[in-house]
Amino acid sequence: MATIIPLRDRVLIKRTEKEERTASGIILPATAQEKTHWGTVLATGNGRIDNQGNLHPVSVKNGDLVVFTKYTGTEFKFEEEEYLILREEDILGVVQQ
Repeated sequence: MATIIPLRDRVLIKRTEKEERTASGIILPATAQEKTHWGTVLATGNGRIDNQGNLHPVSVKNGDLVVFTKYTGTEFKFEEEEYLILREEDILGVVQQ
């Protein structure tokens, strides 16, 4: 089985599934649904290297539920699953439960 390992300050995310109903109970077809802006971190790169050559590790970890900006990253399909790879700077926050 192949795995994806992000490079440098990139983060691999699996979007969480969005509710398929509106607040009033109307069921939305898949074409009308907006993609969520949050997901679970599956893997991270080693971190960002600054101009002096110092490594700054990624601050999120595997399993974190994160919120990220709307138009960011690269979406792709791997082994029939959809993923998103983005830079750590595009992550807005970690959801604490």
